[in-house]
Amino acid sequence: MLADIIRQNVSADVWQWMEERTVSFTTAQFNTAFALLPRKTGKAIVRFTDEQDRSLQSARPGFVIRGWTIDRLARVWLLLQLDASEKESYFQTIENLFPAAEMQELVALYSALPVLAYPEMWTKRCAEGIRSNIGDVLQAIMCNNPYPSENLSEAAWNQLVLKAFFTEKPIHQINGLDKRCNAELAGVLSDYAHERWAAGRPVNPQLWRCAGKFINEKNFPDIERIAFSENAVEREAAALACWDSNYSPAKDLLNQNKELKAAIETGELTWQTVAGKATLVHP
Repeated sequence: MLADIIRQNVSADVWQWMEERTVSFTTAQFNTAFALLPRKTGKAIVRFTDEQDRSLQSARPGFVIRGWTIDRLARVWLLLQLDASEKESYFQTIENLFPAAEMQELVALYSALPVLAYPEMWTKRCAEGIRSNIGDVLQAIMCNNPYPSENLSEAAWNQLVLKAFFTEKPIHQINGLDKRCNAELAGVLSDYAHERWAAGRPVNPQLWRCAGKFINEKNFPDIERIAFSENAVEREAAALACWDSNYSPAKDLLNQNKELKAAIETGELTWQTVAGKATLVHP
């Protein structure tokens, strides 16, 4: 599928060059091809059909290439041509690309994690990537990438989500966010919100998406605070958090706002609609 899409986006000569690089290559030749790809393919945004997108989603749910450049996709395809039959050799060939990789090479490497063999072998590398300060690299790991939610430990996952808020990434593009929410994360994010409030700084209303299932006596005052905010987006976030909660006071709070409750019931108000509005609101 990726080959079909790439052929649509490069010249016949470039595709022939790419194919030739996957026939009986040494590790050094592979590394050279990986580095040279952008010079051959260019860096235009990939074009593909809705049908191709659906096929990709069927083959690998959560693997989204929309907005990718052709060199990024070509590098992921090239990685998929490696022989995975020898586990250690396969791992070392890819692992050795990371230390000297430039930014766009790192973006491609982290983008490939969902389709590499032996997913359990890349958890340490993924967790290390979360510590990066390079915005494009972080986005490749955090957004529209199913690998982290499927493979990271709770501690590493929580660090990813916190870092996503801290670096103002599009939270709604984090795969598996609702599924991987946990009490520890809810507590950490509540503390983070308190720090920002104390400093008079804005808080992303989507932060409370991770708290709904874990609303309790300790953090309920946070929900009450945003439920009575002057900002409509914060009030919507509070209603959605209460909707997800089994905590009786939270349910009672939601029942006080029949309009927002009705909007949730009809599907008019969701976390996606909140994400489509102002990302940051001031306290």
